[in-house]
Amino acid sequence: MVTFARATEKVTGFLALPRDTRRHRAIIIIHEWWGLNEWVKEQAEKLAANGYVTLAVDLYQGRVTTDRSEARKLKRGLRQERAIGDLKAAFDYLADRPDVDTKHIGSLGWSMGGGLAVQLAIHEPRLAARVVNYGPLPTNTGEIQKINVPVLGFFGALDRGIPADKVRAFEVCMNVAGKRVDIEICDGAGHAFEDPSNQRGYRPKAAAGAWFETLEFFEQTNGSTSSVA
Repeated sequence: MVTFARATEKVTGFLALPRDTRRHRAIIIIHEWWGLNEWVKEQAEKLAANGYVTLAVDLYQGRVTTDRSEARKLKRGLRQERAIGDLKAAFDYLADRPDVDTKHIGSLGWSMGGGLAVQLAIHEPRLAARVVNYGPLPTNTGEIQKINVPVLGFFGALDRGIPADKVRAFEVCMNVAGKRVDIEICDGAGHAFEDPSNQRGYRPKAAAGAWFETLEFFEQTNGSTSSVA
């Protein structure tokens, strides 16, 4: 775990590094409402193994749960303003690292974290790319106009919380605004279909496809995963 500053407060996160110490592209990871659990850390390590300096931000300050009721309370207690501040501080932390290419820092999140990945794109103009996995999407035209990075999104066709028609509406708004967006709606999948702990909803084939496309997307938009001089 690493610690970095946001104004007068401290923020923590799980840092995963490629094997060599040369400059790499970087990705900010944003967890679901469960908190910074082991599965999220595993995703960070997998991205690091693919050549990215990866920072999973702990928005709950050490609190993790598997209980839906507790997760709901933790999410409701997280003010978006503070969350965005923590994520911008994470961006600054990565940008200050000698092993990070500051022009190629992206973000990736799931569910609650996916929505925050969108908000980070709105509030941090230096962001290079972002991936949202079944996260809430903005509908405000003014907010969409501020998204100046390529967007890749994965959603479940059976997701009742984020229905496909709203996802397509966001896609249309992005296209009308001239923004680069690629949306995948997975048949037979609901919310959180990428997480193996979601025993009923986990869809391994769709999850594997999303992971492959995520790596391809970051390689194309966030720069090659190979080291830079």
